[in-house]
Amino acid sequence: MPFGCQSEVGKIQRLLLKPPRAAFVDAKSIDRQWKQLNYLHAPDFEKAQREYEHFVDLLKPHVDAIEFLPPHDATGLDSIYVHDPALITSKGAILCNMGKAERCGEPAAMGDFFSKIGVPILGVIADPGTLEGGDVVWIDERTLAVGRGYRTNDEGIRQLRQRLKALVDELVVVPLPHWRGPGDVLHLMSLISPIDYKLALVYSKLLPVPFREWLLAREIKLLEVPDEEYDSMGCNVLAMAPRKCLMLAGNPRTKALLINAGIEVWEYAGEEISHKGAGGPTCLTRPIWRE
Repeated sequence: MPFGCQSEVGKIQRLLLKPPRAAFVDAKSIDRQWKQLNYLHAPDFEKAQREYEHFVDLLKPHVDAIEFLPPHDATGLDSIYVHDPALITSKGAILCNMGKAERCGEPAAMGDFFSKIGVPILGVIADPGTLEGGDVVWIDERTLAVGRGYRTNDEGIRQLRQRLKALVDELVVVPLPHWRGPGDVLHLMSLISPIDYKLALVYSKLLPVPFREWLLAREIKLLEVPDEEYDSMGCNVLAMAPRKCLMLAGNPRTKALLINAGIEVWEYAGEEISHKGAGGPTCLTRPIWRE
């Protein structure tokens, strides 16, 4: 089946997911891991499965093919957030090297699955480089922004640049703020979610000024997430197609902002699968093929 995903907003044709029964496994596994992984609380296994079923039901009408990543002994609770271990290009997947040590087994496990579903491996980010998919944002098909923070380092970005030299005309490095420190997760996609080719949802208070100015110079309109909805992942919105978005319920002002801008919006309840692990709809999904 086809692959290729040098866009954050093209219509999703093929999508990778990992349900709680494959990532969380069971309640005992959750109890062993959630504190070490810095979850806010332990997810409820049964409720998580129900939330996830609703999440998948919302995606199905908009996606032609959904692949489900199976359980793997080298992965844990965080593997439900399939966006981070890899990125997809027009020539294949690049497997990341996770900045969060507890997630180090996820890229290889995902690579094994890709080989079974016809997605070639274009490259692998190797030590001492680190790179996580949440720090990588396609601005357009030939332009990439990469967050430099605690999860993605300079060597990881250097290796990514080398592997993409024939596929990308411009790679912009975006220094990320300290925010709550290395124990917390702050990806570039925590600060920006493209929702159309010239439209993005952003939290400007944490965006570096040069990057924000660069976006505006490219005539990208910025919709500003209100302060009170940033911590509840108001800025984490998945574009299923241009101006068609899925977002986490509980952010009414952000939802109204999107609707007033002409965006179609769907919501899912994610107390167990999103809030407790700090992973929104983009984190829960890895598009394999976008138009």
